[in-house]
Amino acid sequence: MSQIKFLKFNEINHDDLMAIVNEDSLRTHLIEHPYFDEARLQSWIAEKIDIDAMDGCRVRAVYIDEELAGWCGIQPDSHGFELAIVLSKKFWGSGRAIFNTLICWAKELEHQEVLFHLLDSRREYRSLNQLATKVYKTELSGRCFTTYHLQVGA
Repeated sequence: MSQIKFLKFNEINHDDLMAIVNEDSLRTHLIEHPYFDEARLQSWIAEKIDIDAMDGCRVRAVYIDEELAGWCGIQPDSHGFELAIVLSKKFWGSGRAIFNTLICWAKELEHQEVLFHLLDSRREYRSLNQLATKVYKTELSGRCFTTYHLQVGA
């Protein structure tokens, strides 16, 4: 079984992160944006650190078996808070374990509900359909997403 650790962005090697966020196979499942250079990555990391400091939010780098795998978090959304999981292709099979951790964090942070948006490049997941109170299509930044409303409150 893989060991998963979550570190704050100020505790990681940013060069390792740049290789992941610029990975073409990963970018096919994200809203289109320019490739990161050092300045753009530093700005993005600063934004994620600011989000992490907000009430109700938690954003972390994900390490699997001591290797940086990507990042995840609970961050603001126009309708509340959303879950985000962004992993290097090498670690795509680890998403469920990270998702379960995010749900635990959402409970710790006392959220009643969180959203999970998956870009239309991703298939629908039966397990998410079963967990969700609502599932529908949304448009964000000109792209179509499947949005899952997930109850997490007690």
